[in-house]
Amino acid sequence: MILLNYIYFLIITVIGIKFLFSGGKIVRSPFGQDIRMKLNGPEVFWCLTFATGLLAFSAPGALDLMAVRLLVLEVLCFIGIFVAKDKPVWTPALTVYAVYILWIVIGCFYSPAPAYGFRVVLKYLYPILLCLFASAAVRYAEVFIKSSLLARTVALVCVIFSFVPLIGRLVPGVFWYSTAQAINFISIMTLSIGLFYFTKEKRKNLIYAIIFILPCFLWVFRTSIMGSFVAIMAFYFIKYKLKSLPIIFGIIVLGVVAVFTIPSLRDKMFKKEATGVSIENFQQGKVGMEEVNTNAREGMWKYLENRFYTGHEIAGSGTGSVQNHMYKNILFGGLKVPHSDFVQMKCDNGLIGLILYAATIMLMFIHCFKVYWTRSSSNVLRLAAIVAGASILGVFATLYSDNAVNYSMATLSMPFGFYGMMLGLKTAKNRQS
Repeated sequence: MILLNYIYFLIITVIGIKFLFSGGKIVRSPFGQDIRMKLNGPEVFWCLTFATGLLAFSAPGALDLMAVRLLVLEVLCFIGIFVAKDKPVWTPALTVYAVYILWIVIGCFYSPAPAYGFRVVLKYLYPILLCLFASAAVRYAEVFIKSSLLARTVALVCVIFSFVPLIGRLVPGVFWYSTAQAINFISIMTLSIGLFYFTKEKRKNLIYAIIFILPCFLWVFRTSIMGSFVAIMAFYFIKYKLKSLPIIFGIIVLGVVAVFTIPSLRDKMFKKEATGVSIENFQQGKVGMEEVNTNAREGMWKYLENRFYTGHEIAGSGTGSVQNHMYKNILFGGLKVPHSDFVQMKCDNGLIGLILYAATIMLMFIHCFKVYWTRSSSNVLRLAAIVAGASILGVFATLYSDNAVNYSMATLSMPFGFYGMMLGLKTAKNRQS
């Protein structure tokens, strides 16, 4: 049955190519059930691509279908940049990201495994290609809202197939792993919070926000819980500036209370042999990292850093070094990934790589903040800015203890896609001024 994923992959690829080079399509407007609007080819392709990032189409065998799908999407986004009638929008953040891409490409030349390095480059390349394509293709509020709501609908279907008993077996391998889903939901939750403030459908969007924050708690994914809280705090910081500090403090307190009061989260957070773990002891500073259960990650990180980072702090050991080592050796129960993109960045590309990537994210956030508070920004542009800025920080936080880059089609594509759409909308707004 899983072989159907090959067919699904071919179908969605053919449809995507047809959309990209078509004259367009008449679709229902997000602003009214009875309103129809005409989207051009790149706009329709954008809606399809942005909405279906959660579809992995995983299939066993010699052909890594997920990698092939990623490569195909990168090629189509690259072509789409030239097919779109408008030019892509470059910003300081994207320029720094391009330098980062160049740096990890250089890292392939001193890597012991350039083939693995090439695969790493592809995973980092997709978000910027998607972002640039969005900045060229999206110029109208209708396209931004349409593609965003379609992405939320696909995410909702994913939630249903993940939690309703038995039906998930009907589509094995169609959706990404639950860890990737949970990180994707951070951006969808942020979108729902944004729509709560910028539309009259308060109750509906509040319910959606709750729906998309619940999975990380039900699955007890600490990384995604952290990312969700960071996204919410970033959202309110953009919205209220320094006035948000009480809200941010309240969210932090809520997070601490959740760790100590939700049994499943508490059991996963701390070691079984840890005693005296309570809020009272935490307040007194009696709960330290030695009580925290890292699932052996801390030991793995130290091992990798000693092998690939120590002595190579500036440039690292070469792009793909970590993956090559973990794939060719049975380490830590057979793990193939380090469960920390930050550690992998340091080991592969050194402090230069880590600083360039972190600078990209910070510049994106600052840009979104500025756009949100620009007086001439429309409500739709402000919505795009706050969703992009908050979601990029939330997803960035997950890189600390997860492999969000490995799932970039489902994870990083969301905030970078929102950022690209913000750039397109901002360009259109500037033309009207």
